[in-house]
Amino acid sequence: MASALGLDFGTTNSVLAMAQGASTRSVVVESPAGRSDTTRTALSFLKDAGSAPLRIEAGQAAIREFIDNPGECRFLQSIKTFAASTLFQGTLVFAKRYNFEDLMHGFLARLKDYAGNDWNTTLQRIVVGRPVQFAGANPDEKLALERYNRALARFGFPEVHYVYEPVAAAFYFARNLDRDATVLVADFGGGTTDYSIIRFESEAGRLTAMPIGHSGIGIAGDHFDFRIIDNIVSPLIGKGSLFKSFDKLLEVPSSYYANFGRWNQLSIFKTLKDFTELKKLVRTSLEPEKLEAFVELIEHDEGYPLYQAVSATKMRLSQAEETEFFFTPLGERARRTVRRSDFESWIAPDLARIEQALDDVLAKTTIDPTAIDKIFLTGGTSFVPAVRGLFEKRFGQERIETGGELLSIAHGLALIGERDDITAWTTAA
Repeated sequence: MASALGLDFGTTNSVLAMAQGASTRSVVVESPAGRSDTTRTALSFLKDAGSAPLRIEAGQAAIREFIDNPGECRFLQSIKTFAASTLFQGTLVFAKRYNFEDLMHGFLARLKDYAGNDWNTTLQRIVVGRPVQFAGANPDEKLALERYNRALARFGFPEVHYVYEPVAAAFYFARNLDRDATVLVADFGGGTTDYSIIRFESEAGRLTAMPIGHSGIGIAGDHFDFRIIDNIVSPLIGKGSLFKSFDKLLEVPSSYYANFGRWNQLSIFKTLKDFTELKKLVRTSLEPEKLEAFVELIEHDEGYPLYQAVSATKMRLSQAEETEFFFTPLGERARRTVRRSDFESWIAPDLARIEQALDDVLAKTTIDPTAIDKIFLTGGTSFVPAVRGLFEKRFGQERIETGGELLSIAHGLALIGERDDITAWTTAA
């Protein structure tokens, strides 16, 4: 029986895995939304009638709860992005304050419920992935790990270990190496891009590793989604348009459109003073039909369907040179052919920063690119051709390995959890 649980607590999705000898398996969770081996990192809180406690759901079940109960359900997603923020001191949910560790614990407690007997009392270790650099403008790594520890302590695991996420992915891939190798792992999550360079060697048939260097940046797939919205959707609903203010023409505040950074922020936007001001601007707008469409989108809670349409567009562009974007609530004017070249021009500033982080790890370690034997790409954003092309140009296609992009971190964590030299792979808490 497995003694360790691997937890990839991600910005967008979270995965649980267990090792069985040299093999691994994902922990399938069964929620009211169905069975899955990945769970969206999201929480919903719904107040039942009377004095009953809040009904809490996680993942896809939380999304369904939010959509089915507009205006009544409090929804939070991508809670990992708050971990290292000194500014985040908690949030009110139906008059009760929840700090970060409350949210993380609440999410994981529901995963435990959904996992059933796979998350049992005989587990001795939980091995948790952590980014090389936490998301945020000024992330406080020490604070983030303190918060992780407080949340995980509530489950009573005898041992809690942390492993850099790209190191875990590297371990999963490295099992199949047929010779000693210097490996670069690029892990593209929803909120962060992380790099690790590791030297893998086999001694008496046992895999050993020596970390050489790490780097990371708080840019990844969520930023790419926002670029599509900012360039296609926002202009249709008034971004860049003008309104009259006495004898002046002013531009609609661009800050209104920053709420599209995450789809659930649109529901929160509905309760803010800014939304009240936006509705007033319709009367003085030079293009009132655009702002009316914005108001309707917010009032009808179309944020999640919009992001589904955006995500599907991004995925299709990974397979085709062009595709059609269409979002029904905005009508025929939202139908547009999107070329991959357009998308790549929109994300070019993000790609430049992702590449700079790669340059940083190579410079810090003084590793020549020719000395890298294998490059492992993991995470959903690694499917984006412009991202993959960046590495093919730098290192050549023949050195790049892929597979298990969405599950490799959790499975690598589980495998590390079964080793008796686990401290050689972990980081300080």
